[in-house]
Amino acid sequence: MPEEKIKTRNLKAVPKLDAPKLDDEVIECPKCFGTGMEIVSGKGARICGCRKLRSQSGQFESVRLPKRYDGFHFNSYNAETDSQKAAFKLAQNLTHEYPAVSRGLLLMGTVGVGKTHLAVSILKGLTERGFRCLFYDFASLLKEIQDSYNPNTHASEFGVLAPVLKADVLVLDELGGSKPTDWVRDTMAHVINTRYNDKKLTIFTTNYTDERRTERDEVLEDRIGTRLRSRLYEMCKTVVIDGKDYRKNFDRSLSAKG
Repeated sequence: MPEEKIKTRNLKAVPKLDAPKLDDEVIECPKCFGTGMEIVSGKGARICGCRKLRSQSGQFESVRLPKRYDGFHFNSYNAETDSQKAAFKLAQNLTHEYPAVSRGLLLMGTVGVGKTHLAVSILKGLTERGFRCLFYDFASLLKEIQDSYNPNTHASEFGVLAPVLKADVLVLDELGGSKPTDWVRDTMAHVINTRYNDKKLTIFTTNYTDERRTERDEVLEDRIGTRLRSRLYEMCKTVVIDGKDYRKNFDRSLSAKG
């Protein structure tokens, strides 16, 4: 009898391939081998059924997009300047061509020029195609990691970081927005270097550029450090966006209604 119990404990359940998991134990699909695209003889490539299944099973809810971005998509992006039009085209191309892309995007520019709008549009487009995507405001991510050290919370640092490190595509919004302490830089380095080594696509947005217009201006390198800025050159295509702050239109529309 004891021997029979030992054998029972050693048995492992074999997951069904027609119901892939959405967590860290994702089974590699025999049709697309994890790429999301399957080759059909005589017809070419198409989105694999495993990706469609993930999308239908509520994967979009796990992207963690704030409610305020519900209306953000490519069809609602208003590109006025040449740089906005160029950024829009790059974002659309990435969405259509992924996973056959090797670099993400680093969207730079002042507030209100549509950086986050484009980043969210990419995530929505890729999620609709069945890829596992995740959105985080960088300050919020740091706060969740800090809270994981609190014994009164049920989170853990590993629990917070695991989805960030393993997502097919990650958007880190407002990079450089938090005070650049040693801990902040170490955390950034861990996230960025892990995704770099695992060849995971990452989209960054930041209000800091590489151009120091006055002596008092801070550039992105000041906020994240020389080494990480260098790494981002390799990970992402830098896209500088200029334009008017679209949020200023809110006051004008309210005045017109009044």
